[in-house]
This record gives sequence, C-alpha cells and structure tokens, in this order.
Amino acid sequence: MAEEYLYDAAYKGSKTFSQWDVPHANATGFGAAADDYAERGIDLNEQLIKNKPATFFFRMSGDAMIGTGIYGGDVLIVDRSIKAANGKVVVAVLNGEMLVRRFEKTFNKIRLHPETNKLAAIDVDLNGCEFSIWGVVTYVIHAV
Repeated sequence: MAEEYLYDAAYKGSKTFSQWDVPHANATGFGAAADDYAERGIDLNEQLIKNKPATFFFRMSGDAMIGTGIYGGDVLIVDRSIKAANGKVVVAVLNGEMLVRRFEKTFNKIRLHPETNKLAAIDVDLNGCEFSIWGVVTYVIHAV
C-alpha cells in the first residue's frame, strides 16, 4: 500500500539536506520598512586610520597648539608614513624631547612654530642638535 502525503515537508529524511535547500524563511514576521535603508555603524578605525601599522595615538600635554584647536588632554592620531610638508602639524623629536608644532622648511632652514603667543618659534640647527620628524598629526580627538 502506497503512503499518502497530506503535505510536502521540506525535510524528507535525507542526511544530505542543508540550510541552502530551504528557499527562504521568515520566522520573525514582517521586516521594518527602514531595514532596506539601514547602514552599518561607523567604524572610527576605518574612518580615521589610513595606514594601521604606521599610526599611533598620543595624548597632548601643554598648550603650545591651542591656536589650531589642540588642547592639553586631547588625543592626537599620528601617521608616521606621511611625509612632513610645510604647514603640517608634526610630532618632532628635538634633542630627545617630543614636540607638537607646525612644520616649516625653507631651502636651508627648518622652523617649528607653536600656535600660541606664549612660546616662540624654534629654529632647528641641523648641525648642532639631534632632530627628526616622528610623524604627522592627521586627526585630533577633543573631548567637549
């Protein structure tokens, strides 16, 4: 006697059945209309870091750059792979001290400019001191 099928179930008892054999399933009911326009969250690492191995975070101390909106306690995102150019804010190492200043290079002179009236610009003598550009500041995270 042949078995009667009252309905056709998706699972037929075969061990080769997989989840891909089910065309679709919606066990939660209707989706929200806004789901079609939903975007994934903002990833700050993706937005602010272009070269992950060369990027570092620093906490600013002092008020040498308040004219550019960099205050003590702010977090600086510094990329070491970017070449320093005129007008860029850089982290420089001068005689073992790390400084955050605006970089200016002319034909034979390098100057580090603070963005405050309390400090003077530093003329770097490449013959008599130890100097290097550690990295270029790309972003500043400032707490309100």
